[in-house]
Amino acid sequence: MRTTPTGAMEAHTGLPPLELVIQGEERSAAYHLWSLGCWSYLHPTREHSSILMQLQRSDPIFNMEVDAMRPAFNLEPKYRVTMFTREEWTRGPGTPPVIKGLLWFTDESRTIEGTGTEVYEQSLRRSLSISQGMQATVFQAKVYDILAYV
Repeated sequence: MRTTPTGAMEAHTGLPPLELVIQGEERSAAYHLWSLGCWSYLHPTREHSSILMQLQRSDPIFNMEVDAMRPAFNLEPKYRVTMFTREEWTRGPGTPPVIKGLLWFTDESRTIEGTGTEVYEQSLRRSLSISQGMQATVFQAKVYDILAYV
């Protein structure tokens, strides 16, 4: 069985040497972690810690302060979803109970022509209809409505 050296294959295909690609990814990851304040200098001259030290010695620009913000996630919803029962909809004058804020209605259907969805906002009197093609299910259309409009 014959083999071809990796360097020859890289040169033949026009790809950069694999070792340089890996070093570039290592340096990029190390700099990214350092800029977010997640880098530890526990052993600065050994193993993985030496990657950033070599990068910072290679060019002074990598020693500069960075203007980066850590992402902060606030997972508390700014809205409340209220589901009404059939009895709540049918009693009274035929309109839903009064709600402060926006009131969205969704309707999804599937026919031979495909799946469609309509969203209606009562106070602004805005309506939007979207065809979702032949492959979407009614459940997928409902999830799309919730994610796109609520």
